[in-house]
Amino acid sequence: MPDKPAPREGGEASKVKRLEQFRIYYNHTIHPELMRMEQRRLRLLRLFLFSGIILAGIILVDFYFNNTVLTLFLAIPIGGYIFYLLYRIQEFRQAFKPNIMNLILDFIDDGMNFDPNHPLEYFPKRKIDKAQFLQSQIFATDAPFYEGEDFINGRIGEMNFEMCELAVKEFSPVRNRLNDVFNGVFLHATFPEETYGRVIIWPRRFRQHLTRAIKNFTWESGKNVDHEVNNDAFREAFLTYATEDTHVEGILSEPMQDAIVQYRIQTGKEIYMSFINRKIYAAVTEDKDLLEPYLFRSNLSFELVREFFEDINLLLRIAEDFDQTH
Repeated sequence: MPDKPAPREGGEASKVKRLEQFRIYYNHTIHPELMRMEQRRLRLLRLFLFSGIILAGIILVDFYFNNTVLTLFLAIPIGGYIFYLLYRIQEFRQAFKPNIMNLILDFIDDGMNFDPNHPLEYFPKRKIDKAQFLQSQIFATDAPFYEGEDFINGRIGEMNFEMCELAVKEFSPVRNRLNDVFNGVFLHATFPEETYGRVIIWPRRFRQHLTRAIKNFTWESGKNVDHEVNNDAFREAFLTYATEDTHVEGILSEPMQDAIVQYRIQTGKEIYMSFINRKIYAAVTEDKDLLEPYLFRSNLSFELVREFFEDINLLLRIAEDFDQTH
C-alpha cells in the first residue's frame, strides 16, 4: 500500500483558514458567476412585470366586452404564454445550481487528497441507490418515499465515495400521511481494504425516534459503547453502538470526533454515521433545499453558498480522516 499523506492541519485554526480561503475564492470566482445569474434573474423579473401588465390589460378588455367566444379564443394563447413563463423560471433554477456547484467542487477538489485521475463529478438529477441508504442501518425504514438530487462522486485518497441530497419519508402508523425520516446530505464511501466491525452513531437527543433502529442493531449483536468514547462533548451529544469485534477508537478517531462536535455546535445540524465493515455512511440533516435560488430576491449571498460548502466539506473531511488513519 502506498504511504499515507501527512495529516492535514487540525483543529479550529485549520477550519478558519480553509473558510478564509473559500471566502477569497468566492470573491474572485463564484461572485462573478452569481452576478451573471443575478442579471439573468432581473431580466426574468422584468419579463414577468411586462407580461403581468399585458395580461391584466387583456383580461380587463375581455371582462369589458364579456364575450364568451373572445374569452375562449384568448384562453389558448394566454395559457400557452403562462406555460412559457413557468418554463423560463424552471430553466433559471436548473441552470443556477449546477453553475455554482461546479465552482464549489473545483475549490474542494484543489484542497483535499483527491485522486487527480478521478476528479469530482456532479450530476444534478442522480441520487444514491436506496439499497445503499438502507445498508447504512442508521434508519429503520423501508423508505417508500425516496427522492434525491445533486449527486457527487469521486475518489479521496484510496476511497471511492458518492454523496447527494436525500428526502426520505415513510407512512405514519397512526395517520394517513408520510412522516419525514431524513432530509439532508448523505455520503457513502468504500474503503479499499477488507475491514471488519460495525459502529453506528446516532444523535442522543433523537433517541426516542430511533428505538427501532437501535433495537435492530442490538438484535445483530450491537451494544452501547459510550464508555469507549473519550471525548466528553461527543459522548454527551451522541449515542455510540458497536458490535463486539469492533475497535471503536480505531474507527472513530479523536480528530473526527472533535470535527463532528464542532460542526454540530456551529451549525445546529445533526449528524448520523455508521461504519459497516469497509463501508462508511454519514448523514447531515438539512431542513431546506440547499443552493436553491431565489426569484424575487437577490442571490448575491456568501451565506447561501457557504452553508452548502460546509456540509459537503464536513462529510469529505470525515472520509479523508478515515482514509488517512486506516
